[in-house]
Amino acid sequence: MRIALGVEYFGSGFHGWQSQLQGGTVQDALEAALGEIAGLPIGVICAGRTDAGVHASHQVVHFDAPVERPLTAWVRGVNSHLPEGVAVRWAQAVDPEFHARFSARGRRYRYLLLNRPQRPGLWAGRVGWFHGPLELGPMQEAARGLLGEHDFSAFRAAGCQAKTPVKTLWRADVRQQGSLFVFDFEASAFLHHMVRNLVGSLVYIGKGTQSPAWIDELLLARDRKQAAPTFSPDGLYFCGPIYEPHWGLPDPDDDFLDGVLK
Repeated sequence: MRIALGVEYFGSGFHGWQSQLQGGTVQDALEAALGEIAGLPIGVICAGRTDAGVHASHQVVHFDAPVERPLTAWVRGVNSHLPEGVAVRWAQAVDPEFHARFSARGRRYRYLLLNRPQRPGLWAGRVGWFHGPLELGPMQEAARGLLGEHDFSAFRAAGCQAKTPVKTLWRADVRQQGSLFVFDFEASAFLHHMVRNLVGSLVYIGKGTQSPAWIDELLLARDRKQAAPTFSPDGLYFCGPIYEPHWGLPDPDDDFLDGVLK
């Protein structure tokens, strides 16, 4: 039986999602916990790999269960074997054709940026931080220029393994809640470090170093060296894949962290 899980995690305590020889990743922790419940080794496939320090509010994984267990065992039972900072939120039997990665038609990311002179204390590791004043309007105008299909080479990490830098961005929103700026992105797919690189360049615009038109120049130049430095992973959240309704999976939380920080 193929099982899908919804998983959330605080990435600062892990070396990213993908399993490594030295361990310490979210995948390592989840597979070990699943193995405890199944009594056999279990490998999982995720919807979107995350780097060290990046969080997830709605990661989706699938695995083929080698033994029959009630769905509650794949949630409460697995959670009892998981370390602090990672938890299974739901489990659901899915069609054998479902694939956590390849069945997704898009993905969602959110970046939380604390904008105040003092660095975060209570929210350290959970938000990015910029000490100087930022203007919301120019960042919103620049973000609108990102919508649609573009070559995002200017926002692509050097080690990115994507076959093409051309992606379609459906959503690029910036809003402000007190001292918190919230950046929301939805796309068919993302390049490595793409969201953090977009945020970095939008911050340059928000602080007045560049105008909103700079985004158009970067898209045309297709040169990573001309864009702003990669922003911190601390405030980046993978908010979930987007699936067609016929798969019957729970939707990501669109209101994740709304209104939490002021």
